Amino acid sequence: MKKFLLRAAFAAFGLWLAARVVPGITIDGAGTLAGAAVLLGVVNAVVRPVLVVLTLPVTILTLGLFLFVVNAATFGLVAFFLSGFHIAGFIPALLGSLLVSFISWVLSAFTKD
Repeated sequence: MKKFLLRAAFAAFGLWLAARVVPGITIDGAGTLAGAAVLLGVVNAVVRPVLVVLTLPVTILTLGLFLFVVNAATFGLVAFFLSGFHIAGFIPALLGSLLVSFISWVLSAFTKD
């Protein structure tokens, strides 16, 4: 549970930074930010593996580049279910998902398992 909350905090920081840097991503408040971080963790743990398996032929055909589309889709799915989290389109979703993934990866590298 502690590890999940730490990863959610990393995702929340990444979401906050994405809302500041990427035009087209808005988050209405701190509660929405925390909810989006937790929901993003749940979606990445439950929905993303199913999408990766279902899109495996396309992913192989594009040499793995289609995974960026899957990441943007999961990012957009979180915005669809959360009312205070808005994404203007595919490009902001793609850039936001890349930024959140990168920030979470860097911050996770500094923590112990």
